[in-house]
Amino acid sequence: MATLKEKIGYALGDAASGGITWKIMSIAFPLFFTNVFGLTFADAAALMLIARLFDVVTDPLMGSLADRTQSRWGTYRPWLILGAIPYGLIFASLLFTPDLGDTGKRIYAYTFYLLMMAMYTAVNVPYGSLLGVMTDDDNEKNQFSSFRMVGAYAMGFVTLLSFPYIKQMIGGTEQHQYAVIGAVFGAIAAAMTLACGLLTKERLKPKRAEKFSFKQFADLVKNKPWVYLTLIGVCTNFFNGFRYAVAGYMFTYCLDGDVTLGSFIINFTVFMGIGEVTCMIFGAFSPLFTRIVGSKCKAFMYSAIICLVFSVLFFFIPMDRGNMWLMILVVILTSVGVGFYSPLLWSMYADVADYATEKNGTSSTGLIFSSGTMAQKFGGAISGSLIALLLGAAGLVSENVIEIDPTTGKEITKTVVTITNIDSVKNMIWMLFSIFPAIMAGLMIVLLKLYPIKK
Repeated sequence: MATLKEKIGYALGDAASGGITWKIMSIAFPLFFTNVFGLTFADAAALMLIARLFDVVTDPLMGSLADRTQSRWGTYRPWLILGAIPYGLIFASLLFTPDLGDTGKRIYAYTFYLLMMAMYTAVNVPYGSLLGVMTDDDNEKNQFSSFRMVGAYAMGFVTLLSFPYIKQMIGGTEQHQYAVIGAVFGAIAAAMTLACGLLTKERLKPKRAEKFSFKQFADLVKNKPWVYLTLIGVCTNFFNGFRYAVAGYMFTYCLDGDVTLGSFIINFTVFMGIGEVTCMIFGAFSPLFTRIVGSKCKAFMYSAIICLVFSVLFFFIPMDRGNMWLMILVVILTSVGVGFYSPLLWSMYADVADYATEKNGTSSTGLIFSSGTMAQKFGGAISGSLIALLLGAAGLVSENVIEIDPTTGKEITKTVVTITNIDSVKNMIWMLFSIFPAIMAGLMIVLLKLYPIKK
């Protein structure tokens, strides 16, 4: 029987990855790379596409490697314990803007982004796989998943809500602000990841396939529940990826910057942070919701319907700062659906892992959970890449210009964003926050009807 301390420890793992590193990478990186770091929209789109091709190889290999790990800490925990510090350091480096010129900065961005994706894989695939070996009780798996999502969304809320205030407190240039934020949040993420590895326990011993074989990959492709669940996972991350990656552009170009309501500053991180706390609350009630409706699949489908309806509704809200409270309300209602389905996805991956073990006779838990991480990175980064491409096509252009610093007399590189068609850009941003996610929610519903495990 797992203790409360262990459940909290497990929650810290996704508080670090889902609540800090991935949240900042999803919501701040597209805007950071194009408007602060100095990449063009084409460079930013290419960076994220190349990283996804990289992940197609590294994620399943990491899953297979994790399944075969043997140490005094167990099979999956050593990756969290030993990977925590490099994980935080690389994340911090990625938010630093070096003075290297256009080519040097491009090389720096590509190098550290790929390193970050590799390190995220090395930590997060084993972390997800832990769920398959901590307990064999289905109800307890749901509880662990619920704690995981509450941890991720609670820390995500803190991260996003504090973002503008931390920037304001740091002061200086935006490049300096992001560098300090990277160092602070990188250290917190490293500490939480280490704590997760130390506080959790592996109670079940995987049925290992000690020798590497490509048969396990062939078995995976033949696993129908895995195929459908992975496609569902991709859709959920496209749904979130579009909304988070375009939120910064929405406030900058559609709403003319931050909105002040009384003494409360609403910028894009706070706006999405309100959704985070909603996800946290309803994620905690996800096991109860599942029991009421009768199955994980039904609960997931009803959640996707909620997301579909309110995403479409957001599109019809007039694009005006005066409608901020209405926008917040619709984001909250959309987040109810996201909060319900988020814990279910990882619990369902555990079901697929159990199904694969029964069918094939050996455990492929790490390999199966790696597909969840791959779907997360694929959906998040491809959506960010598509946003960069679509906004560029709509008329948003980013370029670097050389200016003379009036205080030092030295040449400095400054990122300048110009708009060739403001109405086209605004409409594209609004659709990327509403209609594109709605399409993803519709695809989830179709795939859930075809998903064969109904427990």
